[in-house]
Amino acid sequence: VTRSLKEGCRKRATHCSTWTGEAANMANLKEKLIGQLETSQDKSSHNKITVVGVGAVGMACAISILMKDLADELALVDVMEDKLKGEMMDLQHGSLFLHTAKIVSSKDYCVSAGSKLVVVTAGARQQEGESRLNLVQRNVNIFKHIIPDIVKYSPDCILLIVSNPVDILTYVAWKLSGLPMHRVIGSGCNLDSARFRYLMGERLGIHSSSCHGWVIGEHGDSSVPVWSGMNVAGVNLKELHPEIGTDKDKENWKKVHRDVVDSAYEVIKLKGYTSWAIGMSVADMAETLMKNLRRVHPVSTMVKNFYGITDEVFLSLPSVLDNHGISNVVKMTLKSDEEAKLQHSATTLWSIQKDLKF
Repeated sequence: VTRSLKEGCRKRATHCSTWTGEAANMANLKEKLIGQLETSQDKSSHNKITVVGVGAVGMACAISILMKDLADELALVDVMEDKLKGEMMDLQHGSLFLHTAKIVSSKDYCVSAGSKLVVVTAGARQQEGESRLNLVQRNVNIFKHIIPDIVKYSPDCILLIVSNPVDILTYVAWKLSGLPMHRVIGSGCNLDSARFRYLMGERLGIHSSSCHGWVIGEHGDSSVPVWSGMNVAGVNLKELHPEIGTDKDKENWKKVHRDVVDSAYEVIKLKGYTSWAIGMSVADMAETLMKNLRRVHPVSTMVKNFYGITDEVFLSLPSVLDNHGISNVVKMTLKSDEEAKLQHSATTLWSIQKDLKF
């Protein structure tokens, strides 16, 4: 045995000396620097995220995801090839300051293959003064081309829909994808609730992370603030101030929710679009999904049979997110007026959704 081992070592030594003497002269710099192990290595990504659409919202999502170190590969997809390549190169040039090994792009959806999470931001942009619901049919037509290709290359992915009107388009994505509903999520009221908590904190002089309040229902004009659940350190604000959120409220807390609804329109009026807050909101949800954190987010999901809703619509409810998508929905205790407003939100969406062609 010892003799055969020595013979084997001698042959390998001869092979190595032959390589160093002859092949090394023909090797390029990379081959001279790096030696390869003779083993099979899986070079596929394991935490890949794709962002579809490289407009202002898509790129805000991309940079926010990169800054949180959530992926080992980020893929960008868009039909505008020059802008797409430019955005990819711009991010690649910052690789030294990031911890994402690979940033790629293509108009071909094959670049998204094997994604764990696909964030869809593509679609017609909301114009100044235009409601999210007015966007709907234009973006439905775009989705008919996007969603099937995503699922073709990443059949096991979680879809996170950001394009507006997000609740209806999440429903459309669910129908077009054939994916189980727990893997099709709308960004929904995650941002509305963040805006609500920020404004709440501004009034109280407390950081928004310590101000607890929820906005549910439609991401938009018929969203529902849950006044009965507002609290700081477990202290219920409605118990301290029973008229909060009502027309009788002398402090006019209703303005907080009105400002939430109007805030997107105001930002669009001032700078032409919204981007940074929704990008950070998406990265916040992506972190929960990719890291299996099981945090509760107000995201758009199927609400049929919740709170007396009978139509097949997607609206935001507090949902537990994990690495499979939505695992559970928290059953909030709503006051009768809050429940009625949620039902109205569902009716508003269904009145438009029922006539969609896709």
